[in-house]
Amino acid sequence: MMVRSLTVAVIGAGVAGLLAARELQREGHRVVVYEKSSKLGGLWAYDPRVESDELGLDPGREIVHGSIYLSLRTNLPRELMSFSDFRLTEREYGDPRTFPGHKEVLSFLEDFAREFGLIELIRFKTEVVRVERVGRQWVVETIRADGESLDQAFEAVVVCNGHCTVPRLAEIPGLEKWRGKQTHSHNYRVPEPFRDQVIIVIGNGASAYDISRDISKVAKEVHLSSRSPNANLSKLDIFPNIWQHSEIACVNEDGTVAFEDGSLVHADTIFHCTGYNYEFRFLKTNGIVSVDDNRVGPLYNHVFPPELAPSLSFVGLPHQSILFALMELQSQWIARVLSGKVALPSKEEMTADVEQYFQQMKKLNRPTHHTHFLYKPEEFKYLDWLAAQAGSPLVEERKKEIYRKFLKLIENPHDRLRDEWTACGVLVARNYNTRLVRMADKACPFNAKRRGEAYRKNPNNVDIGNTGDNTPSLHS
Repeated sequence: MMVRSLTVAVIGAGVAGLLAARELQREGHRVVVYEKSSKLGGLWAYDPRVESDELGLDPGREIVHGSIYLSLRTNLPRELMSFSDFRLTEREYGDPRTFPGHKEVLSFLEDFAREFGLIELIRFKTEVVRVERVGRQWVVETIRADGESLDQAFEAVVVCNGHCTVPRLAEIPGLEKWRGKQTHSHNYRVPEPFRDQVIIVIGNGASAYDISRDISKVAKEVHLSSRSPNANLSKLDIFPNIWQHSEIACVNEDGTVAFEDGSLVHADTIFHCTGYNYEFRFLKTNGIVSVDDNRVGPLYNHVFPPELAPSLSFVGLPHQSILFALMELQSQWIARVLSGKVALPSKEEMTADVEQYFQQMKKLNRPTHHTHFLYKPEEFKYLDWLAAQAGSPLVEERKKEIYRKFLKLIENPHDRLRDEWTACGVLVARNYNTRLVRMADKACPFNAKRRGEAYRKNPNNVDIGNTGDNTPSLHS
């Protein structure tokens, strides 16, 4: 078997781009990584700036790539924010909590890039403005921050530009006449601008609950709106000024917001915590690859467009999974396909597979914009499939079990898991469930040892149990 060494452009130096660069380099490819900003880390590089148009509708606005807010912490524990051979559970950068803040994750990614010699591959402050197939090569046109423009040819391109930059907005009757403030979670950083306001937060994902809790510290009232059929009018017990509502029925010109549950709220600001749109303005494929209602395609298993495979690929499009592991496996698959160690099916077979997937979505009444959403239990089937394609080890069952259990907890707005668990489970809040501690020990190999050290230093500050009636449980 002849192993190929190709010139490959990687677009973006976030988690996906760093993993792609590492795996491509391991396979002997010659890699250039393009990064628009002056930092690596993508989403995890906090940027205090917000856009001039906070709904992201003005095409002439200066786009701020980052979407994280100052108080953001991970939604998954350290074990799941790790790579197969470079683990956050074995490193600390000043924030040892099980669910660390964004600074800890960025430090981890910077350490990862240094460890594997990736920094020298990155061309910082270089924006990709055009990627186009010319003959058998891809021309990548870039513009540096100093205005210098450059075209460079590559044999393959891996797109890793992320998908948390272009806001996706809720469609609500009467919103066009709303006189109050509207913003998207993409442009939220700190709560202070919303002091003493009545806030409506649309969404039922992690950002909606996080931002609601953060803003509630200064806001007069916070009202969460969800399309979930289980959402009913109720006050969240552990927060004095947060209410849960059903879907919004309409917005009125006088500033009131009417909910399907019959309640009416006079609000100052409406927050859209409603996700993002995929966008690839730089990619010129004559319609071969397009975005239709957040469906990027056609793509064979979310990675390769059949018409352009294997020279064009995407990393990190799916969501609702153990994403660090998913992106690592996708990167390994791509790198080995490009080197010739792994073969793809024929163009016809890949096209047929994509069409079968689309038909299956229709049969299950799944909306087009959920094309890259991995429903349970598909997230693990997809991880196992990727591992098999790449010839890589399977994601450990322990990680999958942690993901299943923690997902139930972090999706619950009443849950205080992240607040009550510190030091990777070492200092466990009183009245917390012993099962959580045991899970933490399995997730973080040094948990038990460090808890013992903490206990010897101050026995009164460490408790491994006393399961009260209101403690969370890891039972399914």
